[in-house]
Amino acid sequence: MAGASEYVIDSFPVAVCDNIRISRCKLLKGKQWRGKQSSMRRYFYGVKVQMMINAQGIPVEFGFVPGCESDVQALKKLPMAVAPESKIYGDSAYTDYLAEDDMKQAELIDLMICRKSNSKRPDEPWIRFIKDYMRKGIETAFSQIKALFLRKIHAVTFKGFLIKLVLFILAFTLDKITN
Repeated sequence: MAGASEYVIDSFPVAVCDNIRISRCKLLKGKQWRGKQSSMRRYFYGVKVQMMINAQGIPVEFGFVPGCESDVQALKKLPMAVAPESKIYGDSAYTDYLAEDDMKQAELIDLMICRKSNSKRPDEPWIRFIKDYMRKGIETAFSQIKALFLRKIHAVTFKGFLIKLVLFILAFTLDKITN
């Protein structure tokens, strides 16, 4: 494990099918796959890709969770194999004071989560600026990964769908490393 570094964590949704076709979807069944994308004010039926990137924008870890699962729950499922004294930046969807305290105390990892205006632990303005600045890289990475997607990801099985997502992320990572 290398020395301490800075990482950014976030998620993006990948729809398996359009909302109108949910009842005919053969890849997924169940309400756990229906999620809400708040930033776009729309619902989707599929998975969320939880991803952690380093400061250079290269994916370090990623995982798939059902669409309805919150980012805080998904955070606990990632292995978080980072060096002690590293900082992980995230948006306000990852607000969990107990998880922040536990990671700081047990693994010496700082979870630098953006705070809402009514937070119990408000940030100083300069800390808020740093958190917002660091988070811009992951949104760019998500846009570049989604640009690699076809208009519709065709798969016969759910495992095949996930394999295609992994390959898109791998292609983005290799492109990022070689450039």
